[in-house]
Amino acid sequence: MLQIIIIILGVSFILYTLLGGADFGAGIVETFAGRKGERTISKAIAPVWEANHVWLILAIVILFSGFPQVYAAISVALHIPLMVVLLGIVLRGSSFTFRHYDVTHDSSHKYYTFFFKVSSFVTPVFLGITLGAMILGKISLENTGSFYEQYIMPWFNVFCLSMGLFSAALFGYIAAVFLISEATYPIEQKRYTRLAKVFLLLTLAMGMLVFATAEAEDHHLSNAFFASRLSIAAFGIVVLLTPVIFYLFRHPDALKLRAAVSVHVTLVMLGWFAIQFPILVYERNGNHLTFYNTQAPYATLYQLVIALFVGLLLVLPSFYFLFKVFKKGDEQQLHS
Repeated sequence: MLQIIIIILGVSFILYTLLGGADFGAGIVETFAGRKGERTISKAIAPVWEANHVWLILAIVILFSGFPQVYAAISVALHIPLMVVLLGIVLRGSSFTFRHYDVTHDSSHKYYTFFFKVSSFVTPVFLGITLGAMILGKISLENTGSFYEQYIMPWFNVFCLSMGLFSAALFGYIAAVFLISEATYPIEQKRYTRLAKVFLLLTLAMGMLVFATAEAEDHHLSNAFFASRLSIAAFGIVVLLTPVIFYLFRHPDALKLRAAVSVHVTLVMLGWFAIQFPILVYERNGNHLTFYNTQAPYATLYQLVIALFVGLLLVLPSFYFLFKVFKKGDEQQLHS
């Protein structure tokens, strides 16, 4: 049962990175695409932006129910960056709703657009910062230090910031690729293709920065990477897949390009899982929180597995139907 829960948790994080990342990244891309990209971006994410948060909610529920000690440690030690993430999600959703569905376009429209762009960048940055703090090992659950040592130092450092920038660049890359096929005009497709290339190169650069800043913070992430065969294999495939993606940029095929990028991002996530597993939170005193020393009692895990299977039986067909309906609607509109 524990292995099933771990797999579902990993899949939910991957799906949120791909789908939720494309939504957040759309706001980042819009910053560089300008007003001309606003209509395409709003039209692309309007049907699904809220539904994609299901995967984040699923991951939180799994942590809360299956690994309560991990949930408690993160929500207490990292309550500041998590609060910024929550505020960013709310601000982004409300500003997009007012901007896209408002019956009139007045002077307030520019403020909604501004907050949509800012929150679309801030939220993934602080998601990455939170993840970086879980990896770095400066979290302490002993509650013996100062406020700064307990609640600021674990995430306020160059490594966590580099993780945040990496997340933002990755989300921008995913969004730019997904928007290529959403664009109606060739000149707009070229704009998103160019941005996708830039964000891909930026993601690779930020990835190298993550490893460099980890060494600066005395966290030997590169050693953990080379000690994991799965991480090395995943990175090798990522490297081999990169020229294929650049080829698809020049010879666009929406389905193949999206599939290649999805595999690209999934491999990056798998490489990180392999480095991290089975640790969920690195602690300062060395008593790290893992899947195995924080799991809930057997009865709880049993009920959680049942709830997950029932929930997925409802959610997965609904998501398929949602995407099918709106994709079909877009195709009919284009043909008309």
